[in-house]
Amino acid sequence: MPEFFSKIFYGNTIGQWSLALLIIVGALVVGKFLYWVFSSVLRGLTQKTKTKIDDIILDMIEEPIVFAVTVGGIWFGLQRLVLPENVDNGVANSLQFLIVLSITWLISRLLESLFTHYLTPLADKSKNDLDDQLLPLARKGVKSAVWALGIIVALNNAGYEVGAVIAGLGIGGLALAMAAKDTVSNVFGGFTIFTDRPFTLKDRVRVDGYDGTIEEIGIRSTRLRTLSGTLVTIPNATFSGNSVENVSLEPCRKIVLNLGLTYDTKPEAMQQAMDILREIKEANTDVEEKIIIGFNGFGDFAMNILMIYYVTKGANIIDTQTSINLEILKRFGQAKLDFAFPTQTLYNIKQED
Repeated sequence: MPEFFSKIFYGNTIGQWSLALLIIVGALVVGKFLYWVFSSVLRGLTQKTKTKIDDIILDMIEEPIVFAVTVGGIWFGLQRLVLPENVDNGVANSLQFLIVLSITWLISRLLESLFTHYLTPLADKSKNDLDDQLLPLARKGVKSAVWALGIIVALNNAGYEVGAVIAGLGIGGLALAMAAKDTVSNVFGGFTIFTDRPFTLKDRVRVDGYDGTIEEIGIRSTRLRTLSGTLVTIPNATFSGNSVENVSLEPCRKIVLNLGLTYDTKPEAMQQAMDILREIKEANTDVEEKIIIGFNGFGDFAMNILMIYYVTKGANIIDTQTSINLEILKRFGQAKLDFAFPTQTLYNIKQED
């Protein structure tokens, strides 16, 4: 039997091959055992604690450590063999490549755990649904960037020339950015909405000639239901390049009312009309204290009374205007204050022969 293990096979004895194989199989078994310890034993312990830090650390190191132990065992087993120089260099380069990938995997899982345990719950608590749409995009973008950088570094450590690859990626990225500049500007407009929060869902806004209620905020565009009932899809770049008026955030709504009384109205009646307007305002709880009432001019057909009042925030604007206008019509009718309407008097001048 000892003679069998002493036989040379591809530059190494069968005993050396057997030892290397045992070490590699042992590394696989140890890796499988460690995975069971992490997934069953340690995970059960971390779930009993109140803090999330231990869960994040466990998620971060679980599989990368198992992978690193397995790769290390395979490398240690191969070191028991005498290999040709080119094969030995290939093994060393492959080991460096796998080590960098393992570190990249570790960082990627750390970021994934941060998204899962911290950022996603924050997005779920917010009223705006834009962050719910942007978070998966940011999640994939960060992971893709980490893995792209990790693979480039791994290839460089393995002896490959990555300068041409990086230059190609730069040129390709520039061409892609130029081709999709409108999409990119709309996506950045979405980030602007998310960070600056000029409005939220259900807010009434005026922008770029449109007036309506925000129904949906997306990554590329926002949907607005106009006052006439139509649904308008507005690119998000519009909100970053134009002034946005958030009507829902106004403290009150200014209402300007012009009343015209006939020219046969006496001065005392004009004063009575203004007093009636003040009484109507005082009796309405949906109107703020500040008010402007005045006899502000002589028109072509009427003497004008100006009334400016402010509807309180949260009150129904149309209902408040209707209530005040009906009360004006009623009180002015009781006081025999006549509203003027355009009139024209024609004089027939008889010419003498």
